[in-house]
Amino acid sequence: MTNTAKSNTLHFGLLFFLAIAFLVLPEYHSGNLARIMILAIYAMGYNVLFGYTGLLSLGHALFFSAGMYGLGLTMHLNGWTPAPAFVVALLTSTIVAAIVGFLVLRTTGVAFMIVTLMFAQAGYLTILYFGTYTRGDEGFALQQATRQLIGFDLTNPSVRYYTALILFSVVLLLLAYLVRSPFGRTLVAIRENEERAKMLGYNVTAIKLQAVILSGVISGASGAAYALLFGYAGATFATVQYSILPLLWVLVGGAGTTTGAFFGVLFMTYLIDYASGQTNAYLIVVGLVLVAVTLFLPHGIVGTLRNKYAGWLP
Repeated sequence: MTNTAKSNTLHFGLLFFLAIAFLVLPEYHSGNLARIMILAIYAMGYNVLFGYTGLLSLGHALFFSAGMYGLGLTMHLNGWTPAPAFVVALLTSTIVAAIVGFLVLRTTGVAFMIVTLMFAQAGYLTILYFGTYTRGDEGFALQQATRQLIGFDLTNPSVRYYTALILFSVVLLLLAYLVRSPFGRTLVAIRENEERAKMLGYNVTAIKLQAVILSGVISGASGAAYALLFGYAGATFATVQYSILPLLWVLVGGAGTTTGAFFGVLFMTYLIDYASGQTNAYLIVVGLVLVAVTLFLPHGIVGTLRNKYAGWLP
């Protein structure tokens, strides 16, 4: 079996497992898994920029919240239906990512990281400033009656789960195709040696801008889907915490791997869930586990498996 065939088997096998998981898992865990899939989309968007292009951003909450509020405000204030509101969310995140990317790519290294953080904080403060519409930290809920898509009630647990699965499947397969495409290989080349990529004639700045936009759109789609499926949009999702989380998810799962983002979110979600049920000082437990993962699995869960046992893992 070729490496491509093994990769395809892995991706479709994961999607098949998720498709049947809803039928056998208790409601609590299936609800968790729906949320994990949506947040894994966010992590995959982050992974495009960090894992494949080598750009460390601390401002991705800006893109996530751009998609969330692009859909949420359109539905909440204008009464639009989910489909056109989702398109607005994608356009909003695309525009925000294009503007931010054009400006931040004038910097490199630590400066890039700091400037992305500054933009994210500016986005958070903007949400608070326009609290009349956004409701600030309190946020707002999307009414159940408005969360209907082509006759399906997105508040129904089964519909919500399989809608999350469809979105996750599209992004996962898109990423799997992307990393094998010339564009994906160019991103890896830039990550590994940017100067050599320039010498080979690639317009590195333009390619990195495309990566920022793609990463921002995927992250925005995750934010829009979160608001739509779980019925809430709030300024909390624009804070620094939600810029740090995708970095942790990708590092734990495996940067530069297609499935690492999902397993990173899965691991972190259940680690926090279990630890918080055992002690009030659960963040200490989580911190110690993360230190252990960093020491013994420096390339993340999937990344370590790829390096030691299965070099074909994408």
